[in-house]
Amino acid sequence: MPWKECHVVDERVRFVRRLLEGEPMSALCQEFGISRKTGYKIFQRYQQIGVRGLSDRSRRPYRHANQLPAAVEALIVRLKRDYPTWGAPKIRERLRHRWPDIPCPAISTVHAVLDRHGLVTHRRRRRRPRMTGTPLTTSTHPNHLWCADYKGEFLLRNQRYCYPLTISDYASRYLLACEALSTTQERYAFSVFERAFQDFGLPDAIRTDNGVPFASAHALYGLSKLAVWWLRLGIRLERIAPGHPEQNGRHERMHLTLKTEATRPAAHNVLQQQMRFDTFVHRYNHERPHQALDMATPASCYTPSARPYQGLEELDYPFHDWTAVVTRCGRICYQRRKINLSQVFAGQKVGVKQTADHIWLVSFMDYDLGYFDDETCRLEPIEDPFGPRLLPMSPE
Repeated sequence: MPWKECHVVDERVRFVRRLLEGEPMSALCQEFGISRKTGYKIFQRYQQIGVRGLSDRSRRPYRHANQLPAAVEALIVRLKRDYPTWGAPKIRERLRHRWPDIPCPAISTVHAVLDRHGLVTHRRRRRRPRMTGTPLTTSTHPNHLWCADYKGEFLLRNQRYCYPLTISDYASRYLLACEALSTTQERYAFSVFERAFQDFGLPDAIRTDNGVPFASAHALYGLSKLAVWWLRLGIRLERIAPGHPEQNGRHERMHLTLKTEATRPAAHNVLQQQMRFDTFVHRYNHERPHQALDMATPASCYTPSARPYQGLEELDYPFHDWTAVVTRCGRICYQRRKINLSQVFAGQKVGVKQTADHIWLVSFMDYDLGYFDDETCRLEPIEDPFGPRLLPMSPE
């Protein structure tokens, strides 16, 4: 049997009908769950208007105490049409000088009047560049793929935040680094990765999310200075899709173990917390059996990379027309004109090659960044430079 629905107007009709039949007001108000004052008000409206008085009335006020007079509103609109480039402050000031006897409205009121009449040009909100993931690979051999991320920050007992930066090997689950940092600034991440490269060699690829310092939403192709450094070292970039941490699930699972065993409770300061992390790294790699490794330890499955870290090689572009060095502002110069690239390439060499009349191609290592023309000198990026590697640069 369906539920019976009732409407407030129907209840008021029943209430009035029973009053007219002679039932006492107090008992009826108590039965319907209303006050006697409300009951008398409903009955008086019925006596004055009839059944129409039992419907809900509009709660809109009869008058607005601070409503702008229509004549003043018309003056504001007229001034805007006379001076279309003026904004609300200038129009208000003009109104105050020309008609000093009229009470001058506030600037916000003038702006509201202009907006109401469609005389305000709204600026388009700049859409934040949406980061996208790259194709992801799987590997069963050590150092083919490393994973890196910051475990969520937590508060130490000295009321300072700790940001653990962790690096692990995808295949063997070997924890390469776990450093307690006070910030996510990339200059500190550089030293952590450089130490890992010196100790274990270079991987073929590194998988991260799209956050700082691994990526930069407003830079060319979402690159960061750290990512450019990895490219210089011959390391491919892998980025998970935004909002999908499960794509780096092995690393995130390690973070859960790290959180349980090394951060609860937190240490007093960064140095003491780093000691806990060092103990955890040794135990995780050498003592803790891993179910995904058939109960072997990560240390028994990991071997250092055959690619040693030897610093950066000098960039050379023999098949390009000329080589440019990106300035600290992220620009290159062409015939005393400036072409904007990105600050993440500051200090790097790029190759420039003419591909057609007045059309030039800008390349970084084996990656083509985009084209610019002689007239606008504005770089037009090329899609997906982090897909399959481009063919070696040809002399044509």
